[in-house]
Parts: sequence; structure tokens; C-alpha cells
Amino acid sequence: MIKRITFILFVALLTISCTMNKKDDTTENTFNDSIALGGEMYMMVGTYTSNEGSKGIYVYKFDTDTGKSDSLSMVEVANPSYLVISPNEKFVYSVGQNEGENSFAHSFSFNKENGELTLLNSQHTEGSSPAYITLDTKGNNVITANYGGGSISQFNVNSDGTLSPLTNLFTFQGKGEDPIRQEKPHLHSVRYSPDGSFLFAADLGTDKIYRYKSIHSVFEGQPAILETDTAVFATPAGTGPRHFDFHPNGLYFYVIGELSGEVIVYDYNMGNLQQKQRIIADSLGARGSADIHVSPSGRFLYASNRLKNDGVAIFAIDAQDGTLTKVGYQETVKHPRNFAITPNGKFLLVAGRDDNAIQVFAIDKQTGMLSDTHQNILIDKPVCIKFTKLN
Repeated sequence: MIKRITFILFVALLTISCTMNKKDDTTENTFNDSIALGGEMYMMVGTYTSNEGSKGIYVYKFDTDTGKSDSLSMVEVANPSYLVISPNEKFVYSVGQNEGENSFAHSFSFNKENGELTLLNSQHTEGSSPAYITLDTKGNNVITANYGGGSISQFNVNSDGTLSPLTNLFTFQGKGEDPIRQEKPHLHSVRYSPDGSFLFAADLGTDKIYRYKSIHSVFEGQPAILETDTAVFATPAGTGPRHFDFHPNGLYFYVIGELSGEVIVYDYNMGNLQQKQRIIADSLGARGSADIHVSPSGRFLYASNRLKNDGVAIFAIDAQDGTLTKVGYQETVKHPRNFAITPNGKFLLVAGRDDNAIQVFAIDKQTGMLSDTHQNILIDKPVCIKFTKLN
């Protein structure tokens, strides 16, 4: 009898253990929905300043429950086309997407009491037309992707939030199959992996994605990445990899090809990429696909297209393997170079550069479809949207 009771208890415990470890398909892709930030947040908008209307970076209050916004402040700076906010939210960094000696990385302090940005200092990127800027997970190093220069630049972040002079410049070589768009390297984005262990760089000009091992403890003048620990992942010829995003579960990596109009899906494992799917986002072949983001829930992926039928392609993400199924397409304001999803997953905001407006869409959390809230934010040449906590 004792042996039988022991056996029954063993089976019961084994069943409970298996049940606890089994993947629950019903909750696989809920991630941040129930715990994400809601209510009012600060929203920062980077712009192009080539016309008289736009002057720099604009700060708003945005209600992530209602989609309403209020303008707060502006700081003047030339062509701050991409922004990143420090982990402690005290500082903001932007590119100055200009050519030659006018190519900069800028640092700003951010006052959360009144929502004002103050320019701290600027440093030359030594690479023309920086189009993207990122920070490591500790906020110690700033990296820019220099589209015109075919390079990435590193700057140390000082204790007061200012940037050191250029610490390192990594220059790339090669070309792609398009003699006009891929005549040389065009680095378009740089991002760290979610755990901060690796830096990835997308080169539109050579159809390659580069991966570098990150150095967590960086002293002044020391590289933030190891050139000796590098991997190169070739995308299909003519892709023109532009931007990329990670799935919230850390298992999948998605890249949008500006030239091919495809989303390429990869399995992601400890810095390694294994291609598993190619799917069309731009069915018209406009060669202007731009931005890509996974929803906070991990259930949907969105990719923007420009030049023809400007809009956002909508994909459902398979909970089991991360592959995509196209489920819709939403036309938007013209030239959606960038878009952002609120951290609570309720709204998707499209920066329409050529319509001088940010269009606010509500997201259907069941289907992923978008509906226009008719709460456009009028602003000249918006090209980057970032959110941060109010306090």
C-alpha cells in the first residue's frame, strides 16, 4: 500500500511539473498587454528642418488611453531625424542627418517637470548623413549608423550626459546588385539585442547584417564592440535591409528590405540568425519600404511602405514559430518613414513626412487591424516618434 501511494504521488507531481513547463498557447503572446504603461506619456518627435516650418525636436503629452495630444516644447537643432532616450530617461540623443562636416550626434538633457529639452553638446560623427542612433543597455555608449558614410560611429557618454568626441569609427566595404542604390555601403540602422550582448547593424548598400559582441565595461576610448567577435549575415541579393526588430520573447528577428519590400524572418539564438521566411510587405514594388515594429503583445508585426500606396502592412505572428501571415494593409499619410506603437499597445502613430502630420490609429488587439482616430497631430516633416514616462 505504501509503495502504491508513493507511486501515485510521484505521478501527480510529475503531471504538475509537466503542466507548469508546457507552453500555454492561450497566453504565449500576451507579454506586456496587462502590465504596460498607460495614461499620459511624453512623446518626442524628430523632424527634417529643410523647410521653414520645422525647427527641431518637438515634445508633446500623449494620452495612451484616448489618443489625444498636447504640444509642450521644442528645441532647435538641424535635421534630428532619429532619436533615442537614455535608460534613466534624463537624456536624449539625436542624429543631425546632414552631409559632410555638418553630420552630428547631439546630446540633450530632459526636464521631466516641464517636458523641456536642453542641448548639452554636439560631436561630429565623421561619417556623412547619420540616419539612426542607439544606446547600449546601460546608457554608456552612443552608436550612430551613417548612411552616406557607410560607417558606424561610437561615442562615450559622460556622467553629465554629454558625449565624448568620437571614440571609434567602423567603416564598411562592398556593394550590392543595384548600381544606383547599392553602389557602396549604406548603414541604415544599429540596435542592441534585448539582453545587450550584441550590436546589430543593417547595411542597405551591401545586403548584409553585421553582428558584434558588446563589451559591457567600457573605459574611455575603448571600443564598445569587439571587431574580433563579428558575424556577417547575408540577406537575399537586392533586399536593401533597412530597419529590424526583435520579438518580445527574444526568439525571432525581423528585418524590412527597403528595396525588395519584403519582411525576412529569422530565428534568433545567442547572436545568431537563421533565415526561415520571406514575405511581401510592399506588393507594388515601390522600393521604399521603411520601418518595422512588433506589437508589445507579440501577436502582430507592422511594416511601412512609401512612394506608392503609402501605408502600413499588417501581419499576424504565429505563436509557435514566429512566422508571419499578412492580414491587412492600412493606407496612411504620405511618406511614413517612421511609426511607433504606444507601450500599452493601444495606438500606432505614423509620421507622415510629406503630409506634415502624425496620424493616430487605434489597434484592434484581437485582429491587429488599424482604425483612424481622426486625431492627427499637425507638425512639419515628422520622421521619428519616441515615448517615455511622464514622471
